[in-house]
Formats: sequence, structure tokens, C-alpha cells
Amino acid sequence: MPDPGRFGRRGLPPVTENPHQSAPATPAPLSPPPCGSPELFPDGGFGLPPLPPAGAAAASSAAALPRPACAAVPAASVVRPAPPPLQAPPRSAYLHIPFCHRRCFYCDFPVVPLGDRADGASGPGAASIAAYLELLHREIAHSPAGPPLSTVYLGGGTPSMLTPDQVGGLLESLARRFGLAPAAEISLEMDPASFDRPRLAGYLAAGVNRVSLGGQSFDDAVLASLGRRHRRADLHEAAGWLERARRAGELRSWSLDLIQGVPLAGGAAPGGELAAGSFPPRQEVLRHWQSDLAQAIAVGPPHLSLYDLIVEPGTVFERLQRLGALPLPDEDTSADLMEISQRRLAAAGYGHYEVSNYALPGHASRHNRVYWSGAGWWGFGLGATAAPWGERQARPRTRQAYADWLASAAPPRGEEPVEAGEGPPGAGAVLGAWASRPSSSGMPFDERLLVGLRRREGVNLEALAAADQVRREALADLRDRLQPYERQGLLRIEGPRWRLSDPEGLALSNGVLRECLEWWESAGCRSSPAAPRSPDPAHRSEEARRGAGGG
Repeated sequence: MPDPGRFGRRGLPPVTENPHQSAPATPAPLSPPPCGSPELFPDGGFGLPPLPPAGAAAASSAAALPRPACAAVPAASVVRPAPPPLQAPPRSAYLHIPFCHRRCFYCDFPVVPLGDRADGASGPGAASIAAYLELLHREIAHSPAGPPLSTVYLGGGTPSMLTPDQVGGLLESLARRFGLAPAAEISLEMDPASFDRPRLAGYLAAGVNRVSLGGQSFDDAVLASLGRRHRRADLHEAAGWLERARRAGELRSWSLDLIQGVPLAGGAAPGGELAAGSFPPRQEVLRHWQSDLAQAIAVGPPHLSLYDLIVEPGTVFERLQRLGALPLPDEDTSADLMEISQRRLAAAGYGHYEVSNYALPGHASRHNRVYWSGAGWWGFGLGATAAPWGERQARPRTRQAYADWLASAAPPRGEEPVEAGEGPPGAGAVLGAWASRPSSSGMPFDERLLVGLRRREGVNLEALAAADQVRREALADLRDRLQPYERQGLLRIEGPRWRLSDPEGLALSNGVLRECLEWWESAGCRSSPAAPRSPDPAHRSEEARRGAGGG
């Protein structure tokens, strides 16, 4: 779907295909905290036992504080729009499947590694998967009702560890509770070496029509250094199956995720971790990336998600970086990598429609556009973040905490789900309470500004500011801050629309986005949520690396 303090080296919040994965205990709901955290996430989501929003404790003293840029001010200094309509109920859903074979060295998502032989069908891990799916079905069944879903995204983790019947069962649960629109986009994250052709055929028969393939690299040494399970041959084989299915009309679209700026020196040490060593010369970094891009284009994905390597707290890579064993390319080299990507992919017919995402005509991710547009979505499962009306709320990040939370929020087995406004206060009623939650603004102003600037079309800042009654003098201050970027041609201001130039502005977005955040905070308008990451792992998606958001 992907927090201001956790930008990548191009200023990209680490967007994955899973912007909806949960954040650290300090609310920043679009940014996943270190995986395996034993703490319970304190607040819920729609249907969760809720806590007051971040900052609510200080609300009583707010009147004594200076009025920030976002506060209501006299009519002379604010654009006065007509009251915006209430945000429509969500038409998108994210389901988090936390299981994977192993934790990659860059991963801080809420995942449960089960070992290389684990599978949803039988053998190691099958019982754990089945028990979790029972909880997931229960959460869906007792969620507030809504209109038919136009997009569904199954992310993780490695959702392709589930059998086709298990995936089909989840889609049936969604169809019973919400309905699925006739042309709904149904996306499934898959890892090479986690499925074969018969399993792929089973997923397609179950209703999946879009796949996000977590490739990351075509270099075996790099894959080993990332902690990935698959190798180049597995990636080529999986990509071939997907492209043949697409050409046969069996699969609507598929996306390939790659990570740029990966460590190339030293390979993998005997223990599976990176050996110490200097980062290769700049030209070698660029040559290696050109090779990965050429191979990616050759396998024919209609969509590509390209992410910077993000070193997250609590990961193997963070420890290696502290030891000086994980040197990364500098900002100039990262910008050059993105410029190479834009040039090569444009020549191959791909449109650059978001900072990290490229697509052939007709193959942009409809689900990710939900996050980037500021629309709401349902989120289900351990660690998932939901934003039914724009306000992010996250589920607990451990299996036991998620089970306990669900037990307190859902009616007992066999009882009907509680609809909005019905039932007495208590465990059964909270699930319905969110269905009637009023909201006119949805995503906070700063988030909509940041995600808007990530898109090729940019953002209509005047309309955005009018909806939130941001003072005109505050917008003038923002433009003054951004004048250096405008003069350099990195930022284009075309009437009410602000956008980053392509490729230079998108490649060097870090400075622009950082200035926007500093401006917003200096105005006294800190939002409790943070800028999206961004499915994928994330963005991987992979909600960034996978996948915030990926494709």
C-alpha cells in the first residue's frame, strides 16, 4: 500500500507490494518494524480493540499551542473549499500470509520462517499454516461488509507456500463477505523455487490473474548474499512459466521485482552471511545492474518493480553494516542506476509510472494505485495494516497476539457477524463499528503529498491543500524551500500540479521529499501515520525490496 524517517537513498520510503504491513509500536502504520518482535502492536484496525490515535493524550492542551499550518485559520488566509464528501468504503483488500522458507538478510517484515521443506500441503509447517488460515478466514467472515472488491493482493512472506485450494478458499471467503467484481485484479506474490507448473495452473484456476515474482537478482552470488533460497535457473524457469501463461491468455499480467545497489563483493561466507570487502568500483556496479536489466527485459515481464536495497533495523544486513561489512553505493551511483533503468526500460516500451515501478501499456498495478491515490483498503492477517477510511490501523505482529486479538474482536464461532451500528458494546460490536466511521479527509495531507510526488503525474497541490485547509502562506514557504530543486529541473510546477521530472527528479527525489517532511513538521503538523513504504516488500513489494509495492 509504502514512514518519513525511513527513506531509502533516493528518498523512497521503502515501498513494497505490502504498504499495508504493520509498523513499529510507535505508530507509523505503513512501515514494517523488525520481524519477530515479541511485543503486541497496541492498536487494532477496523474490527480491533482500538486505542486512541497517536497524540490523543495531548489533545486537551492543543488549544494552548501555536496554530499550525494545518489548523483552521481566518478566511482571508485559507482556501475555503466545499466540505469534501465522505470517503467511499474500500474496494481493495490485502491478505498477509506470513510464512516463508527462510528470512532474507534484508527482511524486517512480520514473517514466520518454516524451513526450506515447508509447504501448505503436508509435511513441515503444514499444521501451522492450516491453523493460521483458520484465523484468517474468521477475521474475514466477521469484518464489516462492503462493496465488491476490485483488487485483492495476497502478500507475505511467501504466499506460494499455500496450496491452490488454500488460496482459492481465501478468495471464496472474500467473495462471501464482500463479493468480487467481475474484472477484479487478484494478485499473488510468488517466489521462484516455491512452485511448479501444476501449482501455477492451480492458482490460476482458483482465480489468481496477476503474479508478483520476487526475483531480486539474476546473479547466483548476489542471491546467496541476500539470503535468498532460489537461484538464477529457478528465476528463469518461473518467469518462463508465467510469460507462457500470459501469452496463452491464462494469466492477465505478472511483475518481476529486482533490487538495485546490492552488495557484489565477497559473495557469501560459509555461514551464509556476506564476507567483508570493499564495494566494487562504480563502473562494475553499473555494469552488473545493466546485466540484470537486460536479463529482466529478456524474460518478458509486463511489469517491473525496481528497489534500492534498504538496510532495516534488526536485520542481518544492519549488523553487517555496523561491522563495516556491507558497503553500499553512494547517492550519485544510486541515481545513475535509476537513470540507466529509465533509459533501458523506456527503450523496451515500459512506462515509468511511479518512482519504483515500470509497466507496459495496460499493465500498471491497479492494487498499488489504491495506496498511491490515498484510497482506503481492507487488511487481514497477522501484521497487516488496514486503512478502510484512510487512517492506518495495524494488527498484532505475532501469531499468538493476533489470535488473542481476534478472539476479543470477533463474535464466538457460529454467531452472525455484527453489522455497523448493531449489537451492544463489546468484543462482538467492535468489528462493525468501523463500518460507520465518518471520515472526510482519508489519508493525512503529508502522506498524500509524498505519495503523490512519487507518481509520474505528481499531485494537484492546490486541491490537496484546499481539502485540508492548509494556509496559503505555508504553501508559499514550501515553494521557497523547493526553489533550488525547481531551478535544477528536478521539480516541475505546472499550474496547480507539482511533479518530479523523469528521470532526474524521480532519481533524486530524496531531497525534495525530505524538504516536504521538514516543512510539514516545522509547521507543527506531524501526522501519526508515516509515508507509505510501499507491498511491498514493498515494497520486495517485494509492500521494497521484494513488497510495499511493488508491482
